[in-house]
Amino acid sequence: MPPKAKAAGKGRAPAKRKLAEEFPPGEVLTDTGKKAWKLGAPIGQGGFGLIYLADENSAKSVGADARYVIKVEPSENGPLFSELKFYMRAAKPDLIQSWMKSNKLKNLGVPRYWGSGLHERGGKRYRFMVIDRLGTDLQKKFEEYGRRFPRKLVLQLGLRLLDILEYIHDHEYVHADIKASNLMLSHSDPNQIFLVDYGLAYRYSPDGILKEYKEDPKRCHDGTIEFTSIDAHKGASPSRRSDLEILSYCMVQWLCGRLPWEDKLQDPIYVRDSKIKCQENISQFMTKCFSQDKPDEIQKFMEEVKSLGYQDKPPYEKLRSILQAGLKTIQAKDDGKLEFTPINGAISPPAKKITKRKKAADEESEADGSPIKKKRVAKKKEVNGVKKSPKKTPRPRTVPSTAKQGDPKSRLVEMGTQTSPGLAQKSRGRPKKTST
Repeated sequence: MPPKAKAAGKGRAPAKRKLAEEFPPGEVLTDTGKKAWKLGAPIGQGGFGLIYLADENSAKSVGADARYVIKVEPSENGPLFSELKFYMRAAKPDLIQSWMKSNKLKNLGVPRYWGSGLHERGGKRYRFMVIDRLGTDLQKKFEEYGRRFPRKLVLQLGLRLLDILEYIHDHEYVHADIKASNLMLSHSDPNQIFLVDYGLAYRYSPDGILKEYKEDPKRCHDGTIEFTSIDAHKGASPSRRSDLEILSYCMVQWLCGRLPWEDKLQDPIYVRDSKIKCQENISQFMTKCFSQDKPDEIQKFMEEVKSLGYQDKPPYEKLRSILQAGLKTIQAKDDGKLEFTPINGAISPPAKKITKRKKAADEESEADGSPIKKKRVAKKKEVNGVKKSPKKTPRPRTVPSTAKQGDPKSRLVEMGTQTSPGLAQKSRGRPKKTST
């Protein structure tokens, strides 16, 4: 296990984790399998590490077309260590390829793990991990298209996620934080989607032994507040049914634009109770979300998930058939194409002038499946026509609703530091920060 930061004394905060030193392009890192990897330009910073373009070591430099990224952090930190455990156990290329072949799948949206190790430079040690390079995240698409996706697209995304979840569940893990910002389009194929950020991934069945249901008050509300499962709200460890419950909330939001409890995300008890009420009467919940054209397949999906016990294996094939029946209802089929189109003639926001700063920020976000939070710039607040300094009239801090309170990335967003969910540690014990 990586060493933990020690408190300097009673009543004092733990020592701050160190930021990774930036390596120059061309630096070569050798993984535990003795394979050499050459670094390109850094394209993101998150948690307590950096993300670089990378490729297998060769005479040429690493260009913008690099197929891999490498996450690097000081070895004594630990955020990357948590995610690395999942990748090493469940995301090796041969495991993924074997699963795809036996299940007759053309694609599976789990980033592949290519290597990891320790690197020394200037007397310091760094931990690194090599994974597939990915593209933009689904949250950006959701905002771009007016916070609503077409029904066909949502059902296709649901089917892709069922494939992904069945795979990681079969390899003893649950994800526990499914959401649009943790879904990334492929860097090379816009019709492929990947589930990323395994910082909250939980090994629910180590060596085939299922964990028992047990509530822990210190762990209440873990995850992303608007989507997290009722089990997590109560402090229980995530389970397979938790992942599917989270997926159902995502599909509802993608279809109608907003979940009923999003008006009070700062109140986790209210959100928990709203979800419990939703599960008690799913039909009423659906009516509240959809005034017309209610998607019956989503209601059936939720009812099937509701019937599951904490340790039950989900009926993945039955859940697929429910979503496929939904496609048939709208006279569509899963043709493998993810089409992002405006709803009811809605027009996406006009293109803005792309500044050098904006271009650099966009390049950072297309790193590896770990969306990069942009730096917050303090601005003067105008009150009744008079501009006042934020120091004199501080405004309430808000964090994007995809952040989780109590974890390093939420704090870094508040302080205006770029951060990546893929490098963040688990949040524990405190309500999640949210915003509208």
